[in-house]
Amino acid sequence: MDGLSEREMLEAWLEFHRTTLLLKTEGVDDDARKARPVATSSLSLHGLVRHLAEVERSWFRRVLQRQPDAPYIWYDPKVEDSDIVPLDDADWVEDLARWQSECDESRRAAASRDLDDTGITRSGDSCSLRWIYVHMIEEYARHNGHADLIREMVDGAVGW
Repeated sequence: MDGLSEREMLEAWLEFHRTTLLLKTEGVDDDARKARPVATSSLSLHGLVRHLAEVERSWFRRVLQRQPDAPYIWYDPKVEDSDIVPLDDADWVEDLARWQSECDESRRAAASRDLDDTGITRSGDSCSLRWIYVHMIEEYARHNGHADLIREMVDGAVGW
């Protein structure tokens, strides 16, 4: 990534991780995407996509665009992990489209701002677009590690 500006590099790494998550969900059926193969965890490939749609909305809409009342998609603040489980009635095609739509909205929100432009967190702290990019890269990288392990446990696939 030599020769890229700081912003181009941050955007490229975020896109890399978004694409990695998508690749982790391809080639398995609905049951495998909803599987929670780690007995002590509520994580599944499908649940991770839903969670990351909520994360996109939170950081780019609520914080950067200063829309604290932007509604949650699946998450209920009164129910822990409600964006991740249950998935009994979850529709993969709809949920994937929602995540992709949130990613598109995040790109639009960031496009008109500089890296030093700030939003406001729910605790009232100022937060720069630069910080949001770094946090989102970290968030996706961590969850892509989860997706790697889940995918390997579901069907043995490893790597990209």
